[in-house]
Amino acid sequence: MAALARDLLAQPSVDATLERITTSATELVEGCDAAGILVLHGTTVETLAPTDPLVVDSDRLQERLREGPCFDAALDAEGDRVFRISDFSAEQPRWPVYAPEARRLGVGSMMGFLLFTEDEDLGALNLYSRKPGAFTEVSELAGWLLASHAAVAFSSARTHAQLEQAVATRHVIGEAMGILMGSHHLTEDQAFDVLRRFSQEHNIKLREVARRVCEQGGL
Repeated sequence: MAALARDLLAQPSVDATLERITTSATELVEGCDAAGILVLHGTTVETLAPTDPLVVDSDRLQERLREGPCFDAALDAEGDRVFRISDFSAEQPRWPVYAPEARRLGVGSMMGFLLFTEDEDLGALNLYSRKPGAFTEVSELAGWLLASHAAVAFSSARTHAQLEQAVATRHVIGEAMGILMGSHHLTEDQAFDVLRRFSQEHNIKLREVARRVCEQGGL
């Protein structure tokens, strides 16, 4: 786990970090056949870095039913941090509609872990087995440790990506201002005001307006 924590923080992108998280789950957690990260946008589900189509099928099922352990884990930041369904062939009162449908997809047992830091909730790491009873308390502990490291790495990677985007956006805006200043004999403030007004009047993000100026030489 210590080696994994260092490895996760060394990944070059958000996507690479997520893929390393889910791949590690299948390698490190006993009984795990497939893994993925579910992120909720309102009630719309996004599946990240799935290692198997089973993960996507399960996430879509939970989105359609508005029910399921992964859906609950990502939705309720104040609720349980870990969900485990040991045997999908048994009745599941908490998820009476999802459980039999998931069984038909080939899910035998599963676990869901909320991915969170102190500042933000990020979604849920979900682990699947095609066999009932595959996950033990040891599996749950390993999954929880992985999720804890993963949440920090995910947050760090996303922050780094946002900073890179901000720097790139600033560069593009500066280049666009230079083009407008040179072609229309504007001051720096006037050039920025042209970009800002065009953005507001046409409901286009400022960076997209700047990119257009850079590509076309003007508006």
